[in-house]
Amino acid sequence: SIDRLSRDQEDIAHIYKRMTFNDIKIMTLSEGIINELHVGLKGTMGALYLKDQADKTRRGLRGRVEAGKSGGGKCYGYDVVRKMDENGVPITGERKNNNHQAAIVKRIYQAYSEGKSPRAIAVMLNNEGIPAPSGKDWGASTIHGNKERGTGLLNNDLYRGKLVWNRLRYIKDPDTGKRVSRLNPEIEWVITETPQLKIIGNDLWQTVKERQQKTAIVRV
Repeated sequence: SIDRLSRDQEDIAHIYKRMTFNDIKIMTLSEGIINELHVGLKGTMGALYLKDQADKTRRGLRGRVEAGKSGGGKCYGYDVVRKMDENGVPITGERKNNNHQAAIVKRIYQAYSEGKSPRAIAVMLNNEGIPAPSGKDWGASTIHGNKERGTGLLNNDLYRGKLVWNRLRYIKDPDTGKRVSRLNPEIEWVITETPQLKIIGNDLWQTVKERQQKTAIVRV
Protein backbone atom coordinates (compact mmCIF):
# COMPACT_ATOMS: atom_id res chain seq x y z
CA SER A 1 0.00 0.00 0.00
CA ILE A 2 1.11 3.55 -0.62
CA ASP A 3 0.92 4.34 3.09
CA ARG A 4 3.90 2.03 3.60
CA LEU A 5 6.00 4.78 2.04
CA SER A 6 4.54 7.47 4.30
CA ARG A 7 1.30 8.60 5.94
CA ASP A 8 2.37 12.24 5.74
CA GLN A 9 0.66 14.11 2.90
CA GLU A 10 3.67 16.29 2.17
CA ASP A 11 6.08 13.35 2.25
CA ILE A 12 4.11 11.15 -0.10
CA ALA A 13 3.55 14.03 -2.53
CA HIS A 14 7.28 14.78 -2.47
CA ILE A 15 8.16 11.12 -3.12
CA TYR A 16 5.68 10.88 -6.00
CA LYS A 17 6.94 14.14 -7.53
CA ARG A 18 10.58 13.00 -7.44
CA MET A 19 9.74 9.52 -8.76
CA THR A 20 7.75 10.98 -11.66
CA PHE A 21 10.58 13.37 -12.53
CA ASN A 22 12.95 10.39 -12.77
CA ASP A 23 10.47 8.33 -14.87
CA ILE A 24 9.94 5.83 -12.06
CA LYS A 25 6.46 4.46 -11.47
CA ILE A 26 5.00 3.48 -8.10
CA MET A 27 2.87 0.34 -8.11
CA THR A 28 0.90 -1.26 -5.26
CA LEU A 29 -0.91 -4.59 -5.12
CA SER A 30 -4.31 -3.03 -4.43
CA GLU A 31 -4.25 0.10 -6.64
CA GLY A 32 -1.85 -0.84 -9.42
CA ILE A 33 -0.01 2.12 -10.96
CA ILE A 34 -0.23 5.12 -8.62
CA ASN A 35 -1.30 8.48 -10.01
CA GLU A 36 -2.04 11.96 -8.59
CA LEU A 37 -5.54 10.91 -7.46
CA HIS A 38 -4.15 8.05 -5.36
CA VAL A 39 -1.55 10.36 -3.85
CA GLY A 40 -4.19 12.92 -2.88
CA LEU A 41 -6.74 10.46 -1.48
CA LYS A 42 -4.32 8.05 0.22
CA GLY A 43 -2.26 10.90 1.60
CA THR A 44 -5.35 12.44 3.19
CA MET A 45 -6.52 9.09 4.57
CA GLY A 46 -3.07 8.40 6.02
CA ALA A 47 -2.92 11.79 7.70
CA LEU A 48 -6.40 11.32 9.19
CA TYR A 49 -5.40 7.87 10.46
CA LEU A 50 -2.37 9.31 12.26
CA LYS A 51 -4.47 12.08 13.81
CA ASP A 52 -7.09 9.58 14.97
CA GLN A 53 -4.43 7.39 16.57
CA ALA A 54 -2.89 10.40 18.29
CA ASP A 55 -6.29 11.49 19.65
CA LYS A 56 -6.98 8.00 21.01
CA THR A 57 -3.57 7.88 22.67
CA ARG A 58 -4.10 11.29 24.28
CA ARG A 59 -7.53 10.27 25.60
CA GLY A 60 -6.01 7.15 27.12
CA LEU A 61 -3.14 9.10 28.70
CA ARG A 62 -5.50 11.73 30.08
CA GLY A 63 -7.56 9.03 31.79
CA ARG A 64 -4.43 7.59 33.39
CA VAL A 65 -3.27 11.01 34.59
CA GLU A 66 -6.67 11.86 36.07
CA ALA A 67 -6.40 8.59 38.00
CA GLY A 68 -3.07 9.77 39.41
CA LYS A 69 -0.95 7.49 37.23
CA SER A 70 2.03 8.31 35.04
CA GLY A 71 1.36 9.88 31.65
CA GLY A 72 4.58 8.41 30.29
CA GLY A 73 8.30 8.68 30.85
CA LYS A 74 10.49 7.99 33.86
CA CYS A 75 10.93 10.52 36.62
CA TYR A 76 13.92 10.85 38.96
CA GLY A 77 12.92 10.02 42.51
CA TYR A 78 10.47 7.27 41.59
CA ASP A 79 10.43 3.63 40.53
CA VAL A 80 8.04 2.09 38.02
CA VAL A 81 5.74 -0.45 39.68
CA ARG A 82 5.24 -3.54 37.55
CA LYS A 83 2.28 -5.75 38.46
CA MET A 84 -0.65 -7.62 36.92
CA ASP A 85 -4.38 -7.43 37.50
CA GLU A 86 -6.51 -10.48 38.35
CA ASN A 87 -6.66 -11.40 34.65
CA GLY A 88 -2.90 -11.28 34.18
CA VAL A 89 -2.99 -8.00 32.25
CA PRO A 90 -0.11 -5.59 33.04
CA ILE A 91 -1.13 -2.53 35.06
CA THR A 92 0.66 0.51 33.64
CA GLY A 93 1.34 3.98 35.04
CA GLU A 94 1.95 2.96 38.64
CA ARG A 95 5.02 4.26 40.47
CA LYS A 96 6.41 4.61 43.97
CA ASN A 97 9.03 6.70 45.73
CA ASN A 98 12.65 5.63 45.35
CA ASN A 99 13.94 6.45 48.82
CA HIS A 100 17.58 6.92 47.78
CA GLN A 101 16.76 9.24 44.87
CA ALA A 102 14.11 11.05 46.92
CA ALA A 103 16.80 11.88 49.48
CA ILE A 104 18.94 13.38 46.70
CA VAL A 105 15.97 15.47 45.53
CA LYS A 106 15.51 16.81 49.07
CA ARG A 107 19.21 17.67 49.29
CA ILE A 108 19.02 19.59 46.02
CA TYR A 109 16.01 21.60 47.13
CA GLN A 110 17.51 22.29 50.54
CA ALA A 111 20.86 23.36 49.08
CA TYR A 112 19.18 25.67 46.59
CA SER A 113 16.98 27.22 49.28
CA GLU A 114 20.13 27.93 51.31
CA GLY A 115 21.71 29.88 48.47
CA LYS A 116 23.71 27.32 46.48
CA SER A 117 23.55 27.72 42.71
CA PRO A 118 22.48 24.84 40.44
CA ARG A 119 26.04 24.70 39.12
CA ALA A 120 27.49 24.42 42.63
CA ILE A 121 24.96 21.72 43.52
CA ALA A 122 25.89 19.78 40.37
CA VAL A 123 29.59 19.97 41.28
CA MET A 124 28.81 18.77 44.81
CA LEU A 125 26.87 15.75 43.58
CA ASN A 126 29.50 14.88 40.97
CA ASN A 127 32.26 15.06 43.59
CA GLU A 128 30.31 12.58 45.69
CA GLY A 129 29.96 10.21 42.73
CA ILE A 130 26.16 10.40 42.69
CA PRO A 131 24.86 9.61 39.18
CA ALA A 132 22.47 12.05 37.50
CA PRO A 133 19.06 10.95 36.13
CA SER A 134 20.81 10.17 32.83
CA GLY A 135 23.30 7.93 34.65
CA LYS A 136 26.11 10.35 33.79
CA ASP A 137 27.39 13.53 35.47
CA TRP A 138 25.09 16.23 36.80
CA GLY A 139 24.76 19.50 34.91
CA ALA A 140 23.26 22.77 36.11
CA SER A 141 20.47 22.60 33.51
CA THR A 142 19.30 19.24 34.89
CA ILE A 143 18.64 21.01 38.17
CA HIS A 144 17.35 24.46 37.18
CA GLY A 145 15.59 23.51 33.91
CA ASN A 146 12.90 25.92 32.71
CA LYS A 147 10.41 27.22 35.28
CA GLU A 148 7.66 28.06 32.77
CA ARG A 149 7.89 24.71 31.02
CA GLY A 150 8.16 22.71 34.24
CA THR A 151 11.47 21.08 33.31
CA GLY A 152 14.38 20.49 35.67
CA LEU A 153 14.29 19.00 39.16
CA LEU A 154 13.47 22.34 40.79
CA ASN A 155 10.28 22.64 38.73
CA ASN A 156 8.85 19.14 38.95
CA ASP A 157 5.38 19.55 40.47
CA LEU A 158 5.25 15.82 41.22
CA TYR A 159 7.72 16.40 44.06
CA ARG A 160 5.09 18.54 45.82
CA GLY A 161 2.34 16.00 45.21
CA LYS A 162 0.78 17.39 42.02
CA LEU A 163 0.81 15.58 38.68
CA VAL A 164 0.73 18.13 35.84
CA TRP A 165 0.04 16.84 32.33
CA ASN A 166 -0.37 18.54 28.95
CA ARG A 167 1.83 21.48 29.94
CA LEU A 168 3.68 21.01 26.64
CA ARG A 169 2.73 19.83 23.19
CA TYR A 170 5.16 18.44 20.63
CA ILE A 171 5.09 19.05 16.90
CA LYS A 172 7.44 18.07 14.09
CA ASP A 173 9.52 20.78 12.48
CA PRO A 174 8.82 20.41 8.72
CA ASP A 175 12.34 21.54 7.86
CA THR A 176 14.38 19.33 10.19
CA GLY A 177 11.92 16.51 10.93
CA LYS A 178 12.71 16.88 14.65
CA ARG A 179 10.07 17.28 17.35
CA VAL A 180 9.93 20.65 19.10
CA SER A 181 7.96 21.54 22.21
CA ARG A 182 5.45 24.37 22.62
CA LEU A 183 3.94 25.59 25.87
CA ASN A 184 0.16 25.07 26.14
CA PRO A 185 -2.12 27.66 27.79
CA GLU A 186 -2.44 26.93 31.52
CA ILE A 187 -6.19 26.39 31.13
CA GLU A 188 -5.41 23.24 29.09
CA TRP A 189 -3.19 21.67 31.76
CA VAL A 190 -4.51 18.61 33.59
CA ILE A 191 -3.57 18.71 37.30
CA THR A 192 -4.15 15.78 39.64
CA GLU A 193 -3.35 15.61 43.36
CA THR A 194 -0.89 12.78 44.14
CA PRO A 195 -0.04 13.14 47.86
CA GLN A 196 1.33 9.57 47.97
CA LEU A 197 4.19 10.67 45.70
CA LYS A 198 5.07 13.84 47.58
CA ILE A 199 8.79 14.33 48.34
CA ILE A 200 9.13 18.07 49.05
CA GLY A 201 7.16 19.87 51.78
CA ASN A 202 5.08 22.93 50.94
CA ASP A 203 7.31 25.37 52.83
CA LEU A 204 10.50 24.20 51.12
CA TRP A 205 8.80 24.23 47.71
CA GLN A 206 7.62 27.80 48.27
CA THR A 207 11.07 28.92 49.43
CA VAL A 208 12.61 27.53 46.23
CA LYS A 209 9.99 29.25 44.07
CA GLU A 210 10.63 32.58 45.80
CA ARG A 211 14.38 32.30 45.22
CA GLN A 212 13.80 31.39 41.57
CA GLN A 213 11.67 34.51 41.22
CA LYS A 214 14.38 36.71 42.74
CA THR A 215 17.17 35.27 40.60
CA ALA A 216 15.19 35.20 37.34
CA ILE A 217 16.78 37.08 34.45
CA VAL A 218 14.51 39.92 33.35
CA ARG A 219 14.49 40.23 29.56
CA VAL A 220 13.19 43.47 28.04
